[in-house]
Amino acid sequence: MLRTELIRVALAWQARYGVAPAITSTLSEYDAAVLIGMPEADYCADCATATAVRRGHDFSWRGIRYQVKANRPSGRRGSFVTLVAKATNYDWDELIWVLYDTQYNVVEAWQWSCSDYRDRFDAVTRVSPVHMREGRPLL
Repeated sequence: MLRTELIRVALAWQARYGVAPAITSTLSEYDAAVLIGMPEADYCADCATATAVRRGHDFSWRGIRYQVKANRPSGRRGSFVTLVAKATNYDWDELIWVLYDTQYNVVEAWQWSCSDYRDRFDAVTRVSPVHMREGRPLL
């Protein structure tokens, strides 16, 4: 499976050079699609026309636009997640936040509707995992 190979290469790179390649966002978009039950063929079809800078959402399924945010600690001492990237626009319908362990295993996943997210976080300057856990759990 490509996911497994991507992780294997990223972790080998990290072991050799100290920092893993930036695969978290790509991996989290795929994992979020899997978590909501999107068939891989549908995910491939949606992403085939996308670009890395698609505005507003990361993928669409059944008429719903999904935005994905994710975090992964490096595993170094004192490395734990305290900050979650805040959505900078509201051009999506559902947001999924994924938290990984150091091996890119999904530890937690939470979902927010756009309106609930905007109501809760529009005025918040620093979003944390504690905040994201107020959403709907996907695991």
